[in-house]
Amino acid sequence: MENGKRRALILISNDDGYHAKGINCLIEWVRSFGDIIVCAPESARSGFSCAFSATIPLTLKLRRKEEGVAVWSCNGTPVDCVKMALAELCPRKPDLVIGGINHGDNASVNTHYSGTMGVTMEGCMKYIPSVAFSLCDHRSDADFEPLRPYVQQLTERVLNEGLPTGVCLNVNFPLLPQFKGVRVCRMAKGTWGNELTRCHHPRGYDYWWMVGHYENDEPQATDTDRWALDNGYVSVTPERVDVTAYEAMDTLKGWFL
Repeated sequence: MENGKRRALILISNDDGYHAKGINCLIEWVRSFGDIIVCAPESARSGFSCAFSATIPLTLKLRRKEEGVAVWSCNGTPVDCVKMALAELCPRKPDLVIGGINHGDNASVNTHYSGTMGVTMEGCMKYIPSVAFSLCDHRSDADFEPLRPYVQQLTERVLNEGLPTGVCLNVNFPLLPQFKGVRVCRMAKGTWGNELTRCHHPRGYDYWWMVGHYENDEPQATDTDRWALDNGYVSVTPERVDVTAYEAMDTLKGWFL
């Protein structure tokens, strides 16, 4: 309690693992806003989206504990981590769920593959205000410092004002030492090409690496997250749990008259 007011409870996870630089920067930057419970994968789980483990047992390990911060790891997916934290670690419903800070962007269609967004969607599906932060830099030693004031401002704002039910925020930062500003924008339409690279093993069999090249399918559109990042802006995209294509419903109803 602070001045008679209960401290906020913030649940943090990611898909890069509990040891990643991004999540540890995030912990330090938001710990002044409330008590922190971290439950993150034991190792990298990028690309797991909203997957959860239905066929393997899950385990928890306490990695460190200090005043106001407890860091746990789980052997499962990012969504497993959120589910485990809510069931076993949180003394009450968190006031905020944060995913990240991810090493690599989650803009455009990447949001559908992202374990970081899986964290955020899981929180959102539990009716908890949820935000994902990602930086366009895959390096393990990425410089996250330029993100600090934006992460803190958004964290404080969401804690104070909340978010609409069923809506979470996907926040992406360009790889720059200074940003031009913030753009609230929509997802860009994009596709991944050349996603598989075939290799031949010396022992005589073929194997594949999942790689690829992203293409922005609407490069001239200036209202998208991809345009914002390519032009030096922080992109903030509100995203919904409800994926119903309402504009198609009347057409489909006509099929069954």
